[in-house]
Amino acid sequence: MTLTLGSLAFGPFDEELLAPSVAAAVRAVPSIAAGAHTVAIDPDLADTAALMAEFDLPAEVSANCVIVLGKRGGEHRHAACVVLANTRADVNGLVRRTIDVRKCSFAPQDWTVDETAMEYGGITPVGLPADWPILVDRAVTEQPWVLIGSGLRRSKLAVPGASLADLPGAQVLEGLGLA
Repeated sequence: MTLTLGSLAFGPFDEELLAPSVAAAVRAVPSIAAGAHTVAIDPDLADTAALMAEFDLPAEVSANCVIVLGKRGGEHRHAACVVLANTRADVNGLVRRTIDVRKCSFAPQDWTVDETAMEYGGITPVGLPADWPILVDRAVTEQPWVLIGSGLRRSKLAVPGASLADLPGAQVLEGLGLA
């Protein structure tokens, strides 16, 4: 079975198109495994805006995963935030309060790549370390399909939006994505 989003045609789940931790996580979460589709892309199109323009993708089918860091009492806290491409994560409001830190910011690229074992531009909530909080905007879970990273810049993963709520550590939050 194939899936088409915009003009991008996905094939059935192909773990060769995913980072190893992402492939393992897809297999481990039944709701994701049942609907997962993959597609190879030009790595130069891995960034959301370029991909959306090239394949006529509406913003509501593309979800971004951003990694944030904060500090409380000398302890570093991190989280993944998943929002639709036409929104931005409420990092210094809802995210900061949810992970209980005084100040929160985007994690440095090198740290993110090392900690996730994923390529920058391919970061995805699927396959993150099991103890990570994953904050998912409710609007993402209401989409029939969302296009997310694969852990690699050379491919994308499409899953039912609601399935992201089944990830270990996932917490669905109303208003995480701001217009």
